[in-house]
Amino acid sequence: MTGARAGGLTALTGALLAGSLSISSTPGEAPTPTVPRVTAPALAGPRADGPMPDQATLAARLTGPLSNPALGSPAGIVVDALSGKVLFDVRSTVPTAPASTLKTAVATAALRTFAPDARLTTRVVYLPPAGTSTGAAGAPGPATPADKASAGGTLWLVGAGDPTLTAAADPTGYPASASARLSTLAAQVHAAGITSVDQVIGDGSLFSGPGTAAGWNDTYVTEGDVTPVSALEVDAGRSQPGSVGPRSPAPDAAAAAAFATALRGAGVSVGSTGTGTADRAARSVATADSPPIPMLVERMLTDSDNDLAECLGRLVAHARGLPTTFTGATAAVGKVLAGLGIDTTGMSLADVSGLSVNNLIPPRTVVEILRTATLPNHPELRTLLTGLPVAGFSGTLGDRYGGADTAAAAGDVRAKTGSLRIVTSLAGELVDADGRLLLFGFFAPVQESPAAKASLDRAAAALASCCASAGADGADGKPASDAGPPPTREAIGASSPPPAG
Repeated sequence: MTGARAGGLTALTGALLAGSLSISSTPGEAPTPTVPRVTAPALAGPRADGPMPDQATLAARLTGPLSNPALGSPAGIVVDALSGKVLFDVRSTVPTAPASTLKTAVATAALRTFAPDARLTTRVVYLPPAGTSTGAAGAPGPATPADKASAGGTLWLVGAGDPTLTAAADPTGYPASASARLSTLAAQVHAAGITSVDQVIGDGSLFSGPGTAAGWNDTYVTEGDVTPVSALEVDAGRSQPGSVGPRSPAPDAAAAAAFATALRGAGVSVGSTGTGTADRAARSVATADSPPIPMLVERMLTDSDNDLAECLGRLVAHARGLPTTFTGATAAVGKVLAGLGIDTTGMSLADVSGLSVNNLIPPRTVVEILRTATLPNHPELRTLLTGLPVAGFSGTLGDRYGGADTAAAAGDVRAKTGSLRIVTSLAGELVDADGRLLLFGFFAPVQESPAAKASLDRAAAALASCCASAGADGADGKPASDAGPPPTREAIGASSPPPAG
């Protein structure tokens, strides 16, 4: 790999990520002796003065991977991030099902809507038995310990749209270790002097409308792809933290039951559990904050977390005064994209996670979303780039790019994957052999298969090894004359999109 070549991990450091992360340590703290010293040289960052890829050579390199019958008749687009120049274009303006590449849209909307330090606060409110003083109704923050223990009454666990709230008492590993915990809430309840309650009620009323969208497969919940959307979810509706398999069809009820278990573990006896909206007279006795919104966005993108995507969409809708439904979420996302100057012509959405087969979006729009995040006047969107899975390293690309024809692109390609029964997609960024930051989107109208994913990976790897200083022959040995259609657009996006309205 040449010095001009940049890996995805390094290409997003420096100016793009300056100040985005701080790590404190104890003064004089010795380094951990078990951590091996890194001896591999750092990969260079992108070069603004790198030569523009030769379009004929680039097209020739893509011909082989994109001509694989496993991809059907794919659409694709490649754009130079710095100039916005379209370098390769095949049907990029034709609306197509995006699958999970659509998560780039809701990520953009969330990052544009919320402050970087915004968090989601799950609350516990308490109403003692009739005839007992309630204190300040709806008082914010945890209550101070009571003079004497309270018994009876009702606790409500009030969801804030945080599906990463966990029943694990001590979750390990990032990002689970940063999650809000039921055990924290239960300990605060006990510290407030509450020793027993008649009921624990789960309140997911922040969100409204149906929990499943048009175009969702009936097996999505039972196969563990997603839980019905609710403002109150624990471990995204999983029966155990980190487990696979069926999700709960009633996440708010499951959350109430899980909280009751946590309360008993904290020394609070519980009668029954149920669901419902909290009484306005109930006072706050416990709170737990989610990680900051940008961290949730990163997790959503890296792991392709459908629950996080749908919750973030409804939170954007709520913040913008729209209904907290699928319709409100999709409208809110569309408004944010349009406000950024992104062309949404042809976009029609049924959800914001990409699970619905009814979703349509032009590949060009997805790549324009990515390009907007690279522009210097939108630092709030950088997390969209850092959250993309890294080839051969993280998330849904962690087990890919290990073959002889793709391994050279491991660590360089950052991309959002997508797969449904009607589409396999890949959209992201990479730095080519001459130091140009390229953005790409490939959408194949075929069901996910190892062959389809491998072909898209080979296409991205071919881009990474391109282009201005490369020979005229493509990666598959075919001359540039076999490259197929030339680009059909001059440029994508604006150099300085207008601010969102």
